[in-house]
Amino acid sequence: MRHTGAVLHLRVTTPTELTPGVLDVVNGHPYVSAVGFHRGAALRPLGDIVTADVAREGANEILDALRDLGVHKYGTVHIEEVGTWLSHGAYEAESQAPGSSADAVVWAQVGNRAYADSEFNWTFLSFMTMATLLASIAIVVDSGILTVGAMVLGPEFGAIAAIGLALVRRRWHLLALATRTLTLGFGVAIAITTLASLTGRLLGWVTLEDVIGPRPGTAFIYSPDKWSFIVAIVAAAAGVLSLTSAKVGGLSGVFISVTTIPAAGNVGLGLAFGAWGEIRGSVIQLVVNLAGMAIAGWLTLFLQQSIWSRISPRSKTMVGRLPQ
Repeated sequence: MRHTGAVLHLRVTTPTELTPGVLDVVNGHPYVSAVGFHRGAALRPLGDIVTADVAREGANEILDALRDLGVHKYGTVHIEEVGTWLSHGAYEAESQAPGSSADAVVWAQVGNRAYADSEFNWTFLSFMTMATLLASIAIVVDSGILTVGAMVLGPEFGAIAAIGLALVRRRWHLLALATRTLTLGFGVAIAITTLASLTGRLLGWVTLEDVIGPRPGTAFIYSPDKWSFIVAIVAAAAGVLSLTSAKVGGLSGVFISVTTIPAAGNVGLGLAFGAWGEIRGSVIQLVVNLAGMAIAGWLTLFLQQSIWSRISPRSKTMVGRLPQ
């Protein structure tokens, strides 16, 4: 028995007229270990269902061929990770596929996640606002623990990573979508935090001294330096690898490494008290971190694309062909 994420299960719902082409793509392909065919099982579109187990390293080549057939226009291709499998055939397929499954990037998965993470919705806005409010409280009480909590709660990394992907793929629609989401998200969160801070000021819960006084535990939030940019670069690169690789687990480290949400919280506090020094330092911190993360995301994906194209010369990676 082999426990791995190296095998993907494809379920293709296809019109009858495309079924022969789909079967030609998957049946007998060296990266495919099992094929199923259910004639007439699909009602919408009216047609068939074809299933296939494919080694992760070879998925792009097969998905590209299915896309060339137009299956994505007239049918559906579902892609599922297989956690545990027992199959000598799957082992042989994985052995023939180029490179390592942990390094393989399935561009269709990455693209779909990028679009989902870049959508501006109430869930994104709620998490962004709560994280920024929590960060402002952490600043007032000078709590490093609360600051970390706010950083973990923030949902911004997905949209930042999408900017890097959009630049690599030259998908300007995705770039505009992610940029809009980040701009509106931070703008609304800062505005709400400013109103909450003004309320706290009127109630006497927060004073000017709380904002501009010594804060050894959270001073880094408004004191950007060269390390801020370096940390953003390293953390974002690790985060993108976690999003694209079969091996995950690095995202939590990204969330508690980069000072984006705390900086936004400090901007809200500074606006409420007219603390322009705090605002200036926090805005610089925010811009430095966002720029560093976007650059790192772009560079990491660019390198992955370049390296993988050399490892797998047969593979027609889906460059510039993410869903609209």
